[in-house]
Amino acid sequence: MSRKRAHHGSKRHGNHPVAQKPRTFVTGTLRVTRPDYATVETPEGVFRVGPRGVREGMNGDEVQVTLAVPHGRGGEKLAYVQGVLQRATHTFLGTFGVADPLGVVVPLDARIRRDFFVLPEDDCARRLGVCEGDVVAARILQYPTRQSAGVATIDRRVGSAADLDLDVEAVIASYDLPMDFPEPVLEEARSVTVDVGAALREDPARVDLRGECCVTVDPVDARDFDDAVSARRLAGGGYEVGVHIADVTHYLPWDGPIDAEARRRTCSTYLVDRVLPMLPEELCNEACSLKPDEDRLCMSVRMTLDARGRVLAAEAAKTAIRSRARLDYGTVDRLLRGEVADADLPAAEGTHRVVAETLRILDEVAAKRARVRQERGAIDFETSEAKVVLDGDGRPTGVSVRRKTRAMSLIEEAMLMANECVARMLADADAPAAYRVHERPAPEDLRACVPALGELGLVRGAEVDLLVAGEPDMIQAVLERARGTSAEYLANALLLRAQKRAVYLPQNLGHYALGAKAYCHFTSPIRRYPDDIVHRALKAYLAHDAASSEQRKVARQLPQLCRTCSDRERISDAAARASQKVKMAELYAERVGESFSGIVVGVERFGLFVMLDDTCAEGLLPTKRLGTEWFSYDEDRMRLTGESTGREWSLGKRIAVTVVGTNVARGQIDFALAGGTASK
Repeated sequence: MSRKRAHHGSKRHGNHPVAQKPRTFVTGTLRVTRPDYATVETPEGVFRVGPRGVREGMNGDEVQVTLAVPHGRGGEKLAYVQGVLQRATHTFLGTFGVADPLGVVVPLDARIRRDFFVLPEDDCARRLGVCEGDVVAARILQYPTRQSAGVATIDRRVGSAADLDLDVEAVIASYDLPMDFPEPVLEEARSVTVDVGAALREDPARVDLRGECCVTVDPVDARDFDDAVSARRLAGGGYEVGVHIADVTHYLPWDGPIDAEARRRTCSTYLVDRVLPMLPEELCNEACSLKPDEDRLCMSVRMTLDARGRVLAAEAAKTAIRSRARLDYGTVDRLLRGEVADADLPAAEGTHRVVAETLRILDEVAAKRARVRQERGAIDFETSEAKVVLDGDGRPTGVSVRRKTRAMSLIEEAMLMANECVARMLADADAPAAYRVHERPAPEDLRACVPALGELGLVRGAEVDLLVAGEPDMIQAVLERARGTSAEYLANALLLRAQKRAVYLPQNLGHYALGAKAYCHFTSPIRRYPDDIVHRALKAYLAHDAASSEQRKVARQLPQLCRTCSDRERISDAAARASQKVKMAELYAERVGESFSGIVVGVERFGLFVMLDDTCAEGLLPTKRLGTEWFSYDEDRMRLTGESTGREWSLGKRIAVTVVGTNVARGQIDFALAGGTASK
């Protein structure tokens, strides 16, 4: 025994033991973003977890890791979990099965890669009426290790597989999306009452704007309306534009049950078949929804513009408004094209003409504001949004591709202008708030775009240095040169990929892509918690009470709130995309064998990612299906080249493909070349 202890931690060199260098452990938080990808956040930085390095760790766990540079990894230091210090996951959703005499719960969360057993002596399944195939809420009793399986018990039967869309439920579980509101939150929401008259009487600072013509314009299927607009012409050719946003924080006492839950969620998540709201329905669909012909409390910004669309002045106030019309984008677009008469608008009696005039003024302003933003360096990328259309049973029936229209632009420009004006007010007052910050792209990321853009003739000579420096005028010029050509998609994709992601920060650092010196989110307090932070800051600013006890509490938590909001926003966006991919794959599962035209939107050594023209559905065309020759991969130019034929496959290339298979649960569509052969 003593001999073994003496040699523990050593190795033998000849006849002499040589001490091994002790391993250094680092403590951090494990983040599993998908089944095959994880990182560890440590005081020394964020490290990617190496192959099979997650071991018994689960998402959110506090873990001990070792760091190593494996051979052939280009010097990248990878992390390997050596032990779990504290568990973050205690419950999960899964499907119940039987492996007699055991029960088995298979997690819906794809990141939990182990199944859990229900022991024979645990009668939870019988007691709760759980049948094989049912979805259940399980509680972990024993975590799996490298030597033993995990054990769980069932707390609740969620429903049968026939009643639930398991693929979307799996997305919800995989992204840790909150579902039901706790009872204290619902109880507080049920107690909310709307009494605009009382609010006006009790607060002399609140301005009564119910006599103004305010309208809402939203997607046709919207259920909550948290922003309204108004506009009028001024003598001399200028404009006054009003943006009126639901006064959500009027009903959200700081640190109350609803506020605390909203802070935990930070945003609403818009999945393919449902919305997981930040606020209870009593608020987002009722008290804070700017319904037509109903009085509502708002935070308003009224902006004075000159004839060219430049903002001359702006004032903010707590207000009360009454919307005159609930309009959708399609109706407004038809009005602006002259296909709908003023009298046909769904507006309050006697307001049709003024409603139509308001929309035409906002359309004028939007065009002028777009020019103003372009002149100061704003960058507009060409994008489109595809949404799978579902029937009443949740089955996909088609795809709606939404591209920006005049109606969308007139609302977007008004909201951008209001956000910027509020940010300037708060930044000039040095008020703590959640600013929306977008930094200039890194030179190395822009330099990576140069080979492909240069080959297409979109950037040349001294322009390269301007592009790499992130000069907005140069990026605008490249996008303009590509517009309407075969290189348009490539230029947009490369330069958009090089951009940094916008985040929330407690200090104003400007917004690069918008060309704005100050920017924040103010216009969607129903679905984004940073907007509620801004509303509180704006109220304190208007009351000259920036040092209030509430604002001091907000300021103390602001750095962490901004980080949490930025993180949860990324998770929410990823979940929304994943749910769309699931239903897109389900749609194309019925079209296996059919051929479609598309464009190459991604090039990797293992294949091409192709986006179909009609639906924007994306799928993978593996390299092995391009032909039997060897393909060389040029990472800088994002290109595969056949070494025998010289055929090239690059970003932006037009292509015809056939659907050969799908994996609905993973949202994957598999392609082959249409006709089975590559064409020159």
